[in-house]
Amino acid sequence: MIGKISTPRGEHVQPLLYYLFGPGRREEHTDPHIVAGWRHPADLEPPLRTDGKRDVTKLTSLLLQPQAALGNRAYVRPVWHCSMRAAPDDRMLSDDEWAQIAHEVMDRTGLSPYGQEDEAVRWVAVRHGDDHIHIVAMLARQDGGKPSLSWERYKVRAACMAAEQRYGLRSTAPADRTAARRPTRAENEKAARRGLDEAPRITLRRQVTTAAAGAGSEQEFFARLGQAGLLVHQRFSVKDPGQVSGYSVALGGDTTKDGGPVWYGGGKLAPDLSWPKLRQRWALDRATPGRPYLTPEERNAVWDHATRIAADAAAQIRNFARTDPAAADAAWATSDTLHVAAAVLGSRILRQAADAYDRAARPPYGRIPPASLAGNHLRQAARLLSAFAHLTGDRSMAPIMLITRLAALAEAVAARSGQPLGKVALTLVEASEPRPNDPKEKGSHEDLDVVRRLSRLLMQIKGGIK
Repeated sequence: MIGKISTPRGEHVQPLLYYLFGPGRREEHTDPHIVAGWRHPADLEPPLRTDGKRDVTKLTSLLLQPQAALGNRAYVRPVWHCSMRAAPDDRMLSDDEWAQIAHEVMDRTGLSPYGQEDEAVRWVAVRHGDDHIHIVAMLARQDGGKPSLSWERYKVRAACMAAEQRYGLRSTAPADRTAARRPTRAENEKAARRGLDEAPRITLRRQVTTAAAGAGSEQEFFARLGQAGLLVHQRFSVKDPGQVSGYSVALGGDTTKDGGPVWYGGGKLAPDLSWPKLRQRWALDRATPGRPYLTPEERNAVWDHATRIAADAAAQIRNFARTDPAAADAAWATSDTLHVAAAVLGSRILRQAADAYDRAARPPYGRIPPASLAGNHLRQAARLLSAFAHLTGDRSMAPIMLITRLAALAEAVAARSGQPLGKVALTLVEASEPRPNDPKEKGSHEDLDVVRRLSRLLMQIKGGIK
């Protein structure tokens, strides 16, 4: 279940009520009615007018009374609007179940705690569809106070997870603040004007992630960023001028109005790309031995080695308990391996698969798990692939076998973390559709076949994963 608080808040509640009880923009609203509120729904339901529409005048007046009593102390934008939506494949909830969910949201946010219905804010929950409701509240308490809105989004997220547990709905991830930042509207529009496929923030995050996965030290990390064509700015400690304390990256050609590069700090790209988190990657217990040169036979064996490591890690992850730190480390290392393999093979499809699985592999709440044998083996495989980013000899089937093993590994990671795979599967299905004459697609037809098989597999295993 997903709860979305509208931003910015509204100034007037009556237009919102007319919309909720109306037919909708495309006649999609069916049987709009109140399922919960600060009073019994039967006492708040707007009556029908002679023209068949709802008269929300009385309801509006009741909602506005505490707001008027606050006078100049009232919020300028007092209308709090939160939509609660179930997943498309969830069962249809009854009105009573939606009412319980709405009361849980109001209690957890502190807007209307249980037992304070006559002192807290006035609110209603409107249902005009099978899979969602809208909660509308006026931010003025009936006892003359103003409600606090601290941590409201995290509290709504907690209410969503509680509803999933209670009613057996599709499980979603907690709000642990580890998700990568999305491009802003301005960034997306700027990228569109320049004819880019994606915003620079996304490109930089992917390239920095790949560089970090393939590096074994700070020096190697910055070297790989330079090899990728990124602009890099290092920040040094004031107390120890020789120690790096942070970094920023930029894409060539992405400039401000003054002509300078648009810099992104690692932590602004993704929480696990901040400099302190990156340095933990290169701790001694995570270091993997290597040497600067491999023979042609050893280069050919790199693919076999990476394939074997992926298969072994998938088996170990499935055997680990969900709370086992070793499983968390192996899952985290899996994301690195997927990103590096996508970069090595030059496949946009595998890159999309790696992006789709990134959330399932990220450590909860940004906590770096202790190193494990499976995780270190995966990191070693990723660095070997990154160091020798080209195919050698007649080994056309080796990359395909690696892709297959990585698919099984990613499936094991998603299953262990409890992340739903339906959306990931649909992403892979869409990504695997053939695009004739697409110059941007460097993946082979075998890549497409493997991803299609993976997509069909993922669509079939939803029953065993919540």
